Amino acid sequence: MANQLAFSYAAQVAAGEAEEAQSTIFSQVARSLLGAGDAQATLQRIVDLAVATIDSCEHAGISSIEGRRVQSPASSDEVPATIDRLQSETGEGPCLDAIRDHGMFETGHLSRERRWPNFVARASEESGIESILAVRLFVDGDTMGALNLYATSEDAFDEHDRAVATIFATHAAVALSTARRVENLQAAIDTRQAIGVATGLLMAREGISESEAFDVLRRASQRLNIKLRVVADRISHPQAEDPGSPRTA
Repeated sequence: MANQLAFSYAAQVAAGEAEEAQSTIFSQVARSLLGAGDAQATLQRIVDLAVATIDSCEHAGISSIEGRRVQSPASSDEVPATIDRLQSETGEGPCLDAIRDHGMFETGHLSRERRWPNFVARASEESGIESILAVRLFVDGDTMGALNLYATSEDAFDEHDRAVATIFATHAAVALSTARRVENLQAAIDTRQAIGVATGLLMAREGISESEAFDVLRRASQRLNIKLRVVADRISHPQAEDPGSPRTA
């Protein structure tokens, strides 16, 4: 009985230490992701940290869908990009399913996998990968893509890896969403400044009021079917014989 109690206590201590270590890792991951900078830097930091943080992960990448094509905005190396290219060409695969079906998809024996037959036939030979774990990246129901983990050994990812990958994907999705919001905010600020500069130039050049100058920009945008920011840029940085440079007449 004493030995059993001692073993039980030791197991609890070990579990507590593991949880504390995992908590420390995720705290470091969260801080690192939020400090990555713009969206592209955040994406790259996500895949690099996935390889460094998840024991069984040899390669990591992020997949997104644009139209009918699978894009690879970030990869730890060439392997994830190869997998994404094959999924794009065949229209099937675990990463695509994670994005489309809003879940986690996994295979531990790609060379013997019966799902995604067209993809498997090529991916196993061209990549040398046997284990794939694809986790949806989303915030508030908005799917941004999938975080994909790869290993060359069979059944590389266990229950612990799946739990870590899920939490890691949550941190990654929040960080990516934040980076995109910052980029959008900066783009809005830049647009407002560009329009302000162009409005001032028109006022000085044409001797018109601020509201009249803005109306010139607005009408030019509608007539040329281009964004107001583009019209403003053409005013501020005119090219020779630029047909899009508006006049008040």
